[in-house]
Amino acid sequence: MKLTGRTILITGGSAGIGLAFALKFLDLGNQVIVTGRRQGVLNEVKAKYPKLHVIQSDVADQAQIGALAARVKADFPRLDVLMNNAGILLYKNLRTPAADLASLMTEMNINVGGVIGMTSAFIDILTANRGTVINVSSGLAFVPLPPAPIYSATKAAIHSYTQSLRFQLEETGVEVIEIMPPAVKTDMTTELAEGGASVITTDELVKQSFASLKAGTLEIRPGQSKQLALLRRLAPDFINRQLWKASKKLVPAEQA
Repeated sequence: MKLTGRTILITGGSAGIGLAFALKFLDLGNQVIVTGRRQGVLNEVKAKYPKLHVIQSDVADQAQIGALAARVKADFPRLDVLMNNAGILLYKNLRTPAADLASLMTEMNINVGGVIGMTSAFIDILTANRGTVINVSSGLAFVPLPPAPIYSATKAAIHSYTQSLRFQLEETGVEVIEIMPPAVKTDMTTELAEGGASVITTDELVKQSFASLKAGTLEIRPGQSKQLALLRRLAPDFINRQLWKASKKLVPAEQA
């Protein structure tokens, strides 16, 4: 992937992995736009990093995706990189009925619906500019974390979707890249880290990922994600059981 002279849009870019990638791309001389759901947080990011462009938008809302696409295409006609990074992780107890059935779809709407909607909304400008799509999935696409069953399923879905997208776009000049982080130290993984899981920093994730981007790797598996992929192929029952034993305490308590 060409790492300089690009115009880049990153969803969920106001914190965590998204912001870390945004700042690295900015340091390399790219024009970077980040989106997020909370305007107040975006204002703080803009004040701290004035060269970043910030736009409030919720990837779970297809109308907001449409409005974002219209605005970005008008204001940034050279857009040639879309990084689908926005996502949430929720721990779920599947043994009891959910009090709010609609809430069960929250992760699907953001983690999967957001990627599909954003990609479709921007595919015309990315094709015209012979650009790049970067989808952020997870090492959990290979091996699920049982306390986060829906999150894990969304990442497996994005892994499959990205493979199909790559095939369909291979004659258009659009590059399709998947970054599959292991557990990364962010606000989203606090409980996971407290439970004893091994996590890497966003700095280390960015370092490893950019080395792979520079090398032209299309499926990037930093840190333990490479090990998860290997163990899923060689000893699936073993690695699935080990993850369950290590994470069982994260399952929310049953409601009385």
